Amino acid sequence: MLTKDEIKAKALEIGFADAGVAGVEPFTSQLDFIDIDDRYKWTEKLGINLKAGLDPHNTLENSRSLIVLLFSYYNYSIPLPLEKHYGRCYLNDDRVTKDGLAVMVKQFRSFLRDNGVNTKLGAGMPDKLSAMRAGIGTSGKNTLLYASKSAGKSSFVFPVVVVTDAELEPDTSTVENGCPDWCRNACIAACPTKALTGNGRIEPSRCISYLTYYGKEVTPRELREPMGLYIYGCDRCQNVCPRNISWITADKNTSTRFDRMSEDFAPEKVLLMNQEYFEKKIWPFMFYMSYKQAWRWRMNAARAMGNTGEKKYIPYLIKAFDDFDDERVRIMIAWSLGKLGGDEAISALKRYSVNAEGELKEEIKLALSVN
Repeated sequence: MLTKDEIKAKALEIGFADAGVAGVEPFTSQLDFIDIDDRYKWTEKLGINLKAGLDPHNTLENSRSLIVLLFSYYNYSIPLPLEKHYGRCYLNDDRVTKDGLAVMVKQFRSFLRDNGVNTKLGAGMPDKLSAMRAGIGTSGKNTLLYASKSAGKSSFVFPVVVVTDAELEPDTSTVENGCPDWCRNACIAACPTKALTGNGRIEPSRCISYLTYYGKEVTPRELREPMGLYIYGCDRCQNVCPRNISWITADKNTSTRFDRMSEDFAPEKVLLMNQEYFEKKIWPFMFYMSYKQAWRWRMNAARAMGNTGEKKYIPYLIKAFDDFDDERVRIMIAWSLGKLGGDEAISALKRYSVNAEGELKEEIKLALSVN
């Protein structure tokens, strides 16, 4: 039978940043949290059964140990034109392409299987809490997991829970908040939509990441400026965190993957993309929205363009208004044209106002009033 040290050594050899072992006791504290907190009701609509994931035995009937692997997703430098519009973790999500983390997980599970250990992936389980139970991370006030020893002790890590039938001695738990006492809630203060509510809690429906891919209808006016330049995801709370500074500023190699994405994911290309472009260039990497939700992609891109203050985007916004008839997209384009201003934008808005009705007409009127 494999020893715990052999298992951990293999995980590091494959490329994981860290690995730890936890017991299979149900996460009863989270059950109480889910029952009390209505802010996670949205998960039910997506078919995510959070309660079932709280007991490892629901994943593997004869489970005896959890092996938690830590994947460091920010090991390469990301071009600024890409980084300022997209959350870093989404740039490394290979659940469709299966060319990164998926390969590593498969290799690790094959190693265990070849040595007589049965496994199941703990999908739907509280992965961050599992990592803390396994002693490889602590929590932050921004609700994220921070590595205990690897990746510069930063939050740029992703835990993978592997439920096994191997009897392994659990590591010393580190279920605690690791934020330094001297930090004056930098992440909470920096969250422009006030999604972080303190005490390690978050209001998901106000999180910029959530809003970019699950937001309903047109983005409310009061959230458009606070959402800034992000088109998909957000790293605001991570960027200001003092626990992350050393890893953010560490020297990193470049990646051809990110170079390609930097060009393919440019705001103007996302705004004007057709279905073929979306399915080939965008969806394999960021798949929470199908092409049926392309309006949300365009709306986010248009809003980001308006927040840049760069008039170079005006021709793209005008073309998108003429090419696409989704009112939510047109409303955001009108808002952005109003933000950017100038003769070209004002002329377009006046032209659009002639046939506009309802909410779009009101948005155009407001945009013209500030110019």
